[in-house]
Order: sequence, then structure tokens, then C-alpha cells
Amino acid sequence: MLEEMARFFENRLDGYDEHMLTCIESAEEFYPFTAACLPKKPGCRILDLGCGTGLELEAYFDVNPSARVTGIDLSAGMLAALREKFPDKEIELIQDSYFDVPLGREVYDAAVSVESLHHFTREEKTPLYTKLREAIVPGGYFILTDYFAPTEEEEVLYRRTLLELKAQQGIEGDAFYHYDTPLTVAHETQALLEAGFASVELLGQWGATCTLKAAR
Repeated sequence: MLEEMARFFENRLDGYDEHMLTCIESAEEFYPFTAACLPKKPGCRILDLGCGTGLELEAYFDVNPSARVTGIDLSAGMLAALREKFPDKEIELIQDSYFDVPLGREVYDAAVSVESLHHFTREEKTPLYTKLREAIVPGGYFILTDYFAPTEEEEVLYRRTLLELKAQQGIEGDAFYHYDTPLTVAHETQALLEAGFASVELLGQWGATCTLKAAR
């Protein structure tokens, strides 16, 4: 049965970190790699979309302990766990959908998202990426580490399966339900470029997981 997105993660809070770090191929490599891609400037401002329990921030605060982070996530439990990890850090946490939260203009030196955005379509992401680009300062960038569909055929299959499951379970409306529907790297890149990012670069790859850098 499909679960609403926030409820899905609330129900899996216990053991979440261990699952993410041990059950996802190369997670022990791509979390530190992602952190190393973020700015090292003291006091820089970072936006984390779908921050969860802050696994990427554990490595990032090691290299930039004075960074100021804004994290957005649907799950109150995840945010509470993140706050408990970093009681001495300058962190603002927002419990909401990053599709709905106003991000402002030229607020952040960089943005990051890890293993969160693979639940949404290119059409849903492009407006989000447009406001994300506006929220990043000139010369800033967005680091996206996520897993991607290897082919367009698989991308289409994931989305079709989700729609079939929603129809079978009588689910209507626009609420987000947890089911992985990754795009191909090419379609993710197109969404970022359509949103106005100047360039998109592939920085690293571990099986189906990739790190992309979208420059403002």
C-alpha cells in the first residue's frame, strides 16, 4: 500500500540512518563526496532540500563548522533527529514541502539535496528548480546527489506503475505518496537547464547514484 510521503518517513525513523548508510550502494562514499562539493567559506549559507536526519551535514560540518544551514523536510521526526545531532550549529529547520516554501532571492551560497528528489516528475521539478535558482546568489550552485533511471523506458515504467497503484487504491488529489520514480540523468539535466541554471556537470557516479552540479 502506498503511504503519504511524510507518514512514510515518520514510520521509518528508527533505524533510518543505518538503513541509508548500509543498504544503499556506496552511500558511505557519496555522502562525504557531496559534502566536499559544498562551499568551504566560513559562515556560508546552505539550503538543504529534503534534509532528513542530516546525513550529508555530518560530513559537511566537519569541514565547515560555521556554515549556516536551512533544512526543509516533511517529517517532524526527521527534523527533530537532525536538531539533536547538531545542537551547537546554526540551523533553521522548516517542516513543509519544499515545493511550497518561499525560498527568497539570492539568499544562499549553495543548495544541496541527497536522495530526495527522485520521487517527482520533470514537470513538477522544473518550477521548483526555477525558484531554487533564484534563491542562490550569482556564482552559487546546487549539488544534487540522487539515483537515476538508466533508461527512458524505466523512467516511464516507474511513473506508470505509481499511477496504476494510486488508481487501484482509490487515491486522488495532489498529495505526494512514497514511490520511487527517478528520472534519467538527461531529463534531470533538462529540468535544471529549463529552470535557468547556466550549466549542469556530472561530478561523480556510483552505480545508479550520481552527483550533479547545477551552476547559477
